[in-house]
Amino acid sequence: MSFSQLVIPVFVAHQGCPHRCIFCDQHAIIGNNDGRQAVTLTPAGVIAVIDTWLARPRRFPGARVQVAFYGGSFTGMDQARQKELLRAVNPYLADGRVDALRLSTRPDYVVEETPAFLSRHGVEVVELGVQSMQDEVLAASRRGHGAAQVVQAVAHLRRAGIRVGLQLMLGLPGDSTVRFLDTIARVAELAPDFVRLYPTVVIAGSGLADLTAVGRYRPLGLNRAVALAARAKVFFAQHDIPVARMGLQPLPELAAKVVAGPYHPAFGELVLARLFFKTARRLLAGSGPARLAVAAQDESALRGWKNSNIKRLQALGLLSDSKIEIVPDQARYTVQLIGNSPASGSIFETVRTV
Repeated sequence: MSFSQLVIPVFVAHQGCPHRCIFCDQHAIIGNNDGRQAVTLTPAGVIAVIDTWLARPRRFPGARVQVAFYGGSFTGMDQARQKELLRAVNPYLADGRVDALRLSTRPDYVVEETPAFLSRHGVEVVELGVQSMQDEVLAASRRGHGAAQVVQAVAHLRRAGIRVGLQLMLGLPGDSTVRFLDTIARVAELAPDFVRLYPTVVIAGSGLADLTAVGRYRPLGLNRAVALAARAKVFFAQHDIPVARMGLQPLPELAAKVVAGPYHPAFGELVLARLFFKTARRLLAGSGPARLAVAAQDESALRGWKNSNIKRLQALGLLSDSKIEIVPDQARYTVQLIGNSPASGSIFETVRTV
């Protein structure tokens, strides 16, 4: 996953999926390209979205450009419909304004012939809505596919040279810590190019909302969801699998429809803050007077949401003040323990958080 990459999101608004998963109210989850409720997409709409994004000033002018079809099961649509949307991007691919396509779909909508068709139209990345590798959890969530179809879909895509991302959910009906840890272990065996982690939240109008109302489903608390996501983040890091995102997009439409569950607009930041806190606590315990140093991009994660990590470390007597040293060339996701006096200004230890 390159950080110098511009991804242009184009939403297909739940098209191509005849299933109604128990957690799903797709319109609340995805919105459209302007942040409002999604509408039926046309080739002209695809072109309009691409032109709008390409006209904007870019932080990295030389970044690769991908057009990403999100929000539905793209390969579940009629193939003629797929062609007309993909072909709308062809002129941009031909003249180099767009480098490649990516899309999201379901594992059971990737058959042996699918990857060749996608490759011919410039698709280089496919994200699969896996959610779980436990058949019992998938059945309880009304997914309509099993874990075996995930394995098969990944194999089909890999043979065609298409990069694969897998989307997982925490706290689905019937799931447990043991089952979730087994899921991430089975996902790691598939060696995806990246994963996304989403906490299960209860959306008004979903089947899960009905179950919650009668006490047949109890969502994860925020702290537990953060702890599970943190364990997954560390596990995937140990297997060199990037986690592209943790938490749902903080759209106003989604926030307004969440009736229960571990929704937080900065869920991913909470996960990183938990990991940084544990690392900082371990470094500071028994160290004597010392300071902490991180890369500039990691300062907020070390401090925690509303400075919560610093307050906890101070309450534990491990940190005398709130000053964090920023080291420009320090590696991301690492914490340095530095001597607190001029005579002992050397680095005591550097620990990687994830």
